[in-house]
This record gives sequence, C-alpha cells and structure tokens, in this order.
Amino acid sequence: MSKEYLADDGQLRCGWAGSAPEFLAYHDQEWGYPVADDRRLFEKICLESFQSGLSWRTILAKRENFRAAFHDFDWDRVAEFGPPDVERLLQDAGIVRHHGKVEAVINNARRAQEMVRQEGSLAAFFWRFEPGPDAQVPPQTASITPQSIALSKELKKRGWKFVGPTTCFAFMQAMGLVNDHAEHCICRAQAARARASFQSPALSGGE
Repeated sequence: MSKEYLADDGQLRCGWAGSAPEFLAYHDQEWGYPVADDRRLFEKICLESFQSGLSWRTILAKRENFRAAFHDFDWDRVAEFGPPDVERLLQDAGIVRHHGKVEAVINNARRAQEMVRQEGSLAAFFWRFEPGPDAQVPPQTASITPQSIALSKELKKRGWKFVGPTTCFAFMQAMGLVNDHAEHCICRAQAARARASFQSPALSGGE
C-alpha cells in the first residue's frame, strides 16, 4: 500500500484511507485525534480486541451492531452479563461471534469498573502511556512500540484480556496517544493541533 493516498478533493491522506470507501470518513473525523471520553476509550479497546486476526474494515462495518449488542459499551451494564448473555451474543450475526472475545469484553468491563475506582477514570490511566516528547518515533510500518508493550503488560497485570501489544498500539494510534498520520497527510497537522489544545487526563487527574 502506498504511503499516502490522493483523495478526490486533491488532498493527501494516509495510504490506508483509500483502501475502502468507508475508511475516508473514519480517517478524517476520528483516527488519530485525542480522546478523553471513557466510553469511547472502552469501546475502542474492545473493538480492537475483536479485530485481532481480522481486518478493521470488518469491525468498522459492524460497529453499530457491536454498540447495540454491548449497550453502547456501558461497562457497568456489560459487567452484569452472565452465561445467557454470552450465548445470546454468540447467536448475533451482526457482531463477531468469537467466544473468547465476547467473554473478554465482559471481563474487561469488570476490570474497567476497578480501574475507575482506582484511577478516577480510564482516560487518566491510558494517557499515562502517551510517548513523551523525547520518545523515538517508530517507523509507520511498526505494529508495536515500547509504550504499547508497557500498556499491554500493565493491562494484563490488572486482569484485562485480548490486549496484546499490537492491539494496544492500534488503540493508541486511533485514540490520539500517538500521531501516526503519514508525513504529508492533511490530517497530521490537524491531529497535532488537536493534541496541542488537549489537556492530558494523566496530568489533570482525569478531571
């Protein structure tokens, strides 16, 4: 895939933004912009877990179905799911019917409850893993970084599941913890400006 994609508006984007019709809006409006909203962070870490071994296009096409199935990723409600809910979800053709991943979301909802009690918010925890200004910038072909390895290790220590380093790096890219837009992508500067005006929840105590 080329490093950059020339869209119909004459502006360059990341190469992957042109690989499927639905990717352009996701790339331009969501990917790489800093997120502090806990519900969005929880949704994304869950969807990245479902993506493991699959394509993001598959997950993005089913995103609204996932939201419906998991109560818009309200972790307090998902944490109450039991075996009948697992069986119901495994019959839902609108989502990815993978037993381990379904159970991981329920487990991770319970771990999210614990994290909020311990850290104040999910955002306060996740943004602690933002690379510092002196961190070495990985090549854009990288699928893991030292920070994603550290995040994965800490989540697993806290009992989270399906959160390997590659999953964590994809999460960090999407939620703006790293700006991985291609050098000449029109959104790179926009994401950088958004980050410059963004107060890290890790520094503000999640307020």
